[in-house]
Amino acid sequence: MKNIIICIIVAVTAFSCIDQLIDKKPLDIISDKDVWDDPILIDAYLTGVYLRMTILVNETPEPQTGVWAASEDWNGPFTINELGDECKRNWVHGQSNMKFTGLKIQGGLLEWWEYAYVVNRMLNDLIERVPESTMLHPDVIKEKVAEARFLRAYNYFAMVKRYGGVPLITKVQLVEEPDHLLFVPRNSEQAIYDFILQEMEDIVDDLENINVNSGRPSKAAALALKCRAALYAGSIAQFGTVQMIDGIELLGIPPAKADEYYQMAYDAAERIMSETDHDLYDAEEDKVQNFKNIFLVKNRNPEPIWVKKHTYTWRNPQTGVGNGWVWDFFQCPKPHAWNAGNQNAPYLEMAESFEYADGTPGKLDYDAIQTGTWTMEELWGGKDPRFYASIYTNRTPWKGEFVDWHWGLYSNGNVLPDASYGTQQVDGSFGTGFGVMKYLDESHDNMGERATSGTDWQLFRYGEVLLNYAEAAFELGQTGKALDAINRLRKRAGVKELETIDREKIRHERKIELAFEGHRYWDLRRWRIALFELNTNRKGLRYIMDENDNLRFMLQVLDDIDGTVQPPVFQAWNYYFPITLQRTTNNPNLKENPGYQQ
Repeated sequence: MKNIIICIIVAVTAFSCIDQLIDKKPLDIISDKDVWDDPILIDAYLTGVYLRMTILVNETPEPQTGVWAASEDWNGPFTINELGDECKRNWVHGQSNMKFTGLKIQGGLLEWWEYAYVVNRMLNDLIERVPESTMLHPDVIKEKVAEARFLRAYNYFAMVKRYGGVPLITKVQLVEEPDHLLFVPRNSEQAIYDFILQEMEDIVDDLENINVNSGRPSKAAALALKCRAALYAGSIAQFGTVQMIDGIELLGIPPAKADEYYQMAYDAAERIMSETDHDLYDAEEDKVQNFKNIFLVKNRNPEPIWVKKHTYTWRNPQTGVGNGWVWDFFQCPKPHAWNAGNQNAPYLEMAESFEYADGTPGKLDYDAIQTGTWTMEELWGGKDPRFYASIYTNRTPWKGEFVDWHWGLYSNGNVLPDASYGTQQVDGSFGTGFGVMKYLDESHDNMGERATSGTDWQLFRYGEVLLNYAEAAFELGQTGKALDAINRLRKRAGVKELETIDREKIRHERKIELAFEGHRYWDLRRWRIALFELNTNRKGLRYIMDENDNLRFMLQVLDDIDGTVQPPVFQAWNYYFPITLQRTTNNPNLKENPGYQQ
């Protein structure tokens, strides 16, 4: 009962609903019946759940005592982008340091376990208690329970893609219960995926009337979760390995199940396309601005399916008022209050992954570009418009000026690294030579309080649905459907459409379309290619200004941009996170994942 009251107090404050509760009894004497008979209090309770689900903002890990990294107010939302092959950390380290030190049995990377089960218990309580109400309309009961079941399934999806099989607990546990009911063993990975998929099938129509602009999961969100989870399960069945732990198949999915899961993903995507109003955002003639606006335009945008909503006001930790976050402040180029920004620094190879608009590969000739001097138009002109909408670099337009990342001067055949040009000071804090433009609001003031970005984080969007559809269709042998879906995205982007399709082209399109949205790391894992893609020390690019022409630059390709002392490391057993020694000690029925030693 105490937990229920705390949730209500926090949630009601956060949403300024105190005036709606004035007619009620004091919060310290609210009964269970009061809570479960009142839609306002149920919504407040659910808001408490949302506030605890830090994973709803780009996989932000669960809060840890004394650690700011797991927070929308600090660098939590950026960790996932820094773990893959898209970019490196540039100024605030946080948990992404494990990209270089390796993941050990102690864990600590993107954890979603303790908070996951706190959230899970809250949702189980609601799912059990709300149907007992004699005051609520049956339609209200149906919708509230469906919302809770969706969040519980999303919670388990976040766990299964980290740990594989986990304990599946769908009833409220009581402290007086016997040990065998409290210390629950792990269910299999397949059982968790099957649970998620069945839950979405059961509740999808119960979410029919929820408005996507509310920030709550709708029918389309349930289909999108089913689509994504089924695609992951199909990939694991096709590319993964079934592993026994103490004689039990806890990890992996039998290969024979792959087509069944791909078909579920395909069917769910088709339902989104045929039964909902969602579509690709395509309102602007300028292809660069159009792609930027997918993430900036609110409410009148058909692309987002489920979002974590934000406001342009700093979240006051004492009152709970405001719901801003740090995306603009951490990612932007200068000017910047702390002379920083550029948290996620994309690799040169990531920049090269973007094709040219005519469909030719974006790979640069390193020998050629390090000879003579280049304008930015000569270097980057004609690229896929998504390049300019997703990445900024030297001379990118910004706030009426240009990003200035010259490292020094090129003078009479010599490089002067400490020299400035006129009043422009040398900027040595460029990281890799690239920054993340996606989601940046150019009108945002990054000279003030950090947590005031108001962009909504898109957990599911229509572009991903088309990519999921294309991948599932291809694996099912329906190459024509796969090609059509990919070409819809390329046409919207302003890139030459493909004439043929294969697995690598689909994966490449996914890398470009969903860049820096938190997908790439998980994709490399579910395709079981992280072992090959992540054990690589990647490159950056240095710009050195020609002292005789400040629009021309000598270029230096920087090898081993991550550093040679601790290059990236990914082991075969890292396809699953460790359960951790602490958890297996606390619950003797939990079995550790293979490869992790004490």
